[in-house]
Amino acid sequence: MKIALALLLIIAVSFGDDRSTACKIHNDCNEALIFSDDFDVLNTRTWKHEVTLGGGGNWEFELYVNNRTTSYVKDSVLYLHPRTTASVYGNDITQPGFEINLWGGAPDGCTNNGFYGCQRGTGGGNIVNPITSARINTINSFSFKYGRVEVRAKLPLGDWIWPAIWLLPVDNMYGGWPASGEIDLLESRGNQNYAGIKDGGVEGYSTTLHWGPDWAHNAYDLTHGSYKAPQGLLSDDFHIYGMYWDEERLVTYIDNPNNIVFNTSLSVDFWNNAISKGQKWENLSKPWTKKSPFDQEFYLIMNVAVGGVNGYFPDVGAKPWSNKSPHASAEFWSNRDKWEQTWKGDNVAMKVDSVKVWSTKSTTYTKK
Repeated sequence: MKIALALLLIIAVSFGDDRSTACKIHNDCNEALIFSDDFDVLNTRTWKHEVTLGGGGNWEFELYVNNRTTSYVKDSVLYLHPRTTASVYGNDITQPGFEINLWGGAPDGCTNNGFYGCQRGTGGGNIVNPITSARINTINSFSFKYGRVEVRAKLPLGDWIWPAIWLLPVDNMYGGWPASGEIDLLESRGNQNYAGIKDGGVEGYSTTLHWGPDWAHNAYDLTHGSYKAPQGLLSDDFHIYGMYWDEERLVTYIDNPNNIVFNTSLSVDFWNNAISKGQKWENLSKPWTKKSPFDQEFYLIMNVAVGGVNGYFPDVGAKPWSNKSPHASAEFWSNRDKWEQTWKGDNVAMKVDSVKVWSTKSTTYTKK
């Protein structure tokens, strides 16, 4: 069902039912809760598991499965828990001929064959994905355009772990990625005191919008914001990672709407704005109207990736693989003595206490 709501926009913070801070900011508390999961159980009708070896299109080192060792609920908290593939499958993944075959029928079969996502084997210097993890989404159960999101979560601690809470469009109205947009509410790195990039490690996180006419012209660097905790690590405690989104703006915050991490206007013409800031798009075909591509319904995704060669972990310092290597995952695994000691118990899991979405002024949503 698709529902259009005429409710007034507010920015609110959800600590229980106390919305006094939000009311003072916008002088209105007229919201409606349209999606909520407190994870008393892992509802696999709400959250679809992705099953693939494709590595997120970034040649990441994990494979994603529907398995209660990598996604499970304990004490009303969802755990997305990366583990070594050897510990899950009980095999020596470096032996030539070892193969993981995810082909199969619904609902357990492979969900994405891109980047050899349904079948891989060890051989020729390559190994199967050395990490097994979880990625879940609401594509078949819930999507929305405009509203407010809050995810209460504790981030993972462990070198080269890459947690993400993000959104993709349901229908790709403007074409393939990134023409139809991507909203990364949260991405972080599990390394402590990571010096490889300005955003740092588990002391902070970043928000990014991806958009552009094609993958080679992704203007994400124009819509990126980051946060660093004044003290401690984001793996120490649960925090609220929030986003509000309407026709005019998209803003993210941590714990309180006053703690803004990222704030961008959606009322500008994205195409002309990109050209004015140096993007060489003059001879390309414009896929959007003025407010595009962030004017369509998106669905929620949560996952824990590890490594990869796209530059999210740049080649600096004592990194146990090279982004230029044709055998990066094998390098990562053979150098596990340099990172495995930082993976301690369930500290490596992203723990999610709740996910909530509220309607705002012009929200539409689809719920099945």
